[in-house]
Amino acid sequence: MNKEVQLLDLGKKDYKDTWDYQEALFKEIVDIKVQNRIEETSIATPNYFLYVEHPHVYTLGKSGDISNLLLSEKQLEAKGASFYKINRGGDITYHGPGQIVGYPILDLENFFTDIHKYLRLLEEAIILTLAEYGLNGTRSEGETGVWFDVGTPFARKICAMGVRASRWVTMHGFALNVNADLGYFDNIIPCGIKGKAVTSMHVELKQEVDEQKVKEKILTHFQKLFEAAIIASKFQNH
Repeated sequence: MNKEVQLLDLGKKDYKDTWDYQEALFKEIVDIKVQNRIEETSIATPNYFLYVEHPHVYTLGKSGDISNLLLSEKQLEAKGASFYKINRGGDITYHGPGQIVGYPILDLENFFTDIHKYLRLLEEAIILTLAEYGLNGTRSEGETGVWFDVGTPFARKICAMGVRASRWVTMHGFALNVNADLGYFDNIIPCGIKGKAVTSMHVELKQEVDEQKVKEKILTHFQKLFEAAIIASKFQNH
């Protein structure tokens, strides 16, 4: 089993270009697994962790409801935002500047074969990171992601998650609001969940947050939780 994870920081990158890149890495891993099964070989499969910041974009999961997007095509254009219906789980969400987006593309057979566990560990990496800033993130039963004040009228979501998995290979991932403009969430019903607000580290801490440091903290917790060996010592721009 290969527990090495190659870290790639793509910087600011268009959503569709990043999606295509994810698909290429995903296919690379799946193709090796298929080859191993057919030819009875044991070629090690790679694992990747992508960091990226997207321009303003709304994405709708495969089981999502388009009515949760509250903008017309013209209004999207006026806001400088794009829209894509994609192949992850979950409903609608927003990505944009000031948000840390992470896409782990892993062969879970290198770690464990449990999608539920995978999602819980992703959540835990974010919860532990927030705790370093004195923020008490938690889970909301039946709703993937990380929240504050669950079970109160002040419940608010700080990190959305949605993944796709096939042959135990994952893609898509999480989006943590750090310094994001939360006004863009007013144009959707986030994750299709009505009556719950969205927040950011900037809002909760009442100050700008160093995104690079947050990324490093997330990666540290991810590495420990997945017992992974991160093989890129420096962030790379592609």
